[in-house]
Amino acid sequence: MIDIPESRDLVDGVWSACSEDLGFDLEDPATGEASVRARGTAPGRVAEALAAADRLAAPWAATAPERRAELLDAVAAELDRRIPEIVALESFATGVPVRQTTPLGAIVSGSFRLASAQLREGRLRTTEIREDGRAVEVHRLPRGPALCLVPWNAPAPMAAHKAASALAAGCPVILKVSEYAPHGSQVLTEVLHEVLPPGVFQFVQGGPRTGGQLVGDPRVRAVSFTGGPAAGRAVAAACVTGFRPAQLELGGNNPLVVLPDAAVEVAARAAADLLTTLNGQWCRALGRLLVPRDRLDELVAATGERLTALRAGDPLREDTDFGPLIHSTHVRRVREAVTAAGGRAVPYGAMPETGNFLAPTLITGTDLAEEIFGPVAAVVPYDTVEEAVTLANATPYGLEGYVVGADEERALAVARRVRAGEVKVNGSSVMSLHLFTPRPAWGLSGLGEEGTHETLRFFTNARVVGVEGGFSLHGRQR
Repeated sequence: MIDIPESRDLVDGVWSACSEDLGFDLEDPATGEASVRARGTAPGRVAEALAAADRLAAPWAATAPERRAELLDAVAAELDRRIPEIVALESFATGVPVRQTTPLGAIVSGSFRLASAQLREGRLRTTEIREDGRAVEVHRLPRGPALCLVPWNAPAPMAAHKAASALAAGCPVILKVSEYAPHGSQVLTEVLHEVLPPGVFQFVQGGPRTGGQLVGDPRVRAVSFTGGPAAGRAVAAACVTGFRPAQLELGGNNPLVVLPDAAVEVAARAAADLLTTLNGQWCRALGRLLVPRDRLDELVAATGERLTALRAGDPLREDTDFGPLIHSTHVRRVREAVTAAGGRAVPYGAMPETGNFLAPTLITGTDLAEEIFGPVAAVVPYDTVEEAVTLANATPYGLEGYVVGADEERALAVARRVRAGEVKVNGSSVMSLHLFTPRPAWGLSGLGEEGTHETLRFFTNARVVGVEGGFSLHGRQR
């Protein structure tokens, strides 16, 4: 059994129990039973958080980058001790097996080290040399109070990445995570509270009303949001009137193109991994499995065998491969989406009789127009590689793509034609291809880029300073 912390918020350096009843119970996904009442921050406390962030923007921006780097390193060191606690709470709240949340836990402390390293490298101030030898300085300055909005599927790692980047940039941060999985991020907040000056980092809880109050306030100068398209549109609409920048990652309906020469075991493993990582509850999960028509039965059977072999159970057990979905309401949504999709849906594997479990499912005879955000994918046959590329790009989304093939160069050539922010060949890891490459979003998958460098840059604006030594072309000589 795991101890669930009391829901608290941190506003202007002061902890308080969350007083707003959100009208539903959080659940233990493994049993489906209620765990604690969902609670949020009162509107008055949210207003106090906004005022504190505005008040502290100037002094935190004036803190030397070297000092900010020292503080971020101290946060990382303290987080190292708390990672086991955070990953256990993440597994309990989301249903994701601890075998998966544990490696993701490295992102939590690692994000602060990466942010600190960028400050020490001098990324907030660079110099370009003109033809006449004069230096032109580029200063990356903090935009002001930053709002970080995080979903429920891997909240602590995402919160750490966004918050570390904003703090490094010199922005005070208000973090709001999903009301369905706040526990791990609350522990993260405890560490930040211990290390940082009071009020520089604040943590509030709640649902759409809290998010709307935060996003709609003009004192928030930059918003980094990860979540669904509907909420993303609301964030964008709130930001556009004041021309405030919004970084939006909104999910995807991601294709896996299995080329004709692909080894069946490699293709089946990639498909099964992409379908069940984070129990299918992640933005880069498999949505559409594109296979050669003459290999459809073979590939579906092989993928089904791998899915059937997965051990489903309590996410806190080390031997669990596949866990439950986060909440019974989400199970209902996924089931309704499967029914609405049509076609023939085949579930694989034995699931526990209790809990929010939904078996990994492949649907044939139809395609999926939208992301389901669960362990469900459509299997779509193609006759030519050209058709496969067309099908892969026949979606308004463009977050992630995957290609599997024996001829690596040919697979890379196909990958270069897929319309997505990142396209992986012969792989299925939850991690990006490289620590220092961007994570772009195309189409309805979002706006802007995330990444080690990109998110730090997002929270800044540039000031360019230099001696020109020349005058206008139309000026009169004196």
